[in-house]
Amino acid sequence: MKSLKTISFAFKNFLAIVMLCMLQTIAFAQDKKVDVDITTDKGGGGTWYAQPWVWIVGGAVFLLLLVALMRSNSNKD
Repeated sequence: MKSLKTISFAFKNFLAIVMLCMLQTIAFAQDKKVDVDITTDKGGGGTWYAQPWVWIVGGAVFLLLLVALMRSNSNKD
């Protein structure tokens, strides 16, 4: 009787290992391959705020507005 329990226990262990291997194979089969596509465009175009001249013009306009506001405040005194 003891040998029957040992065989049954060994068979259950074997089935558990086989089932886990199958589940792992199924899970691995669903793994998506990594697709990396890196493109660097050094040419023109791009976003408008990435252009240096936009920042220069924006800074100049800001300074002109700041000077105009400061002058109008000093005239009221």
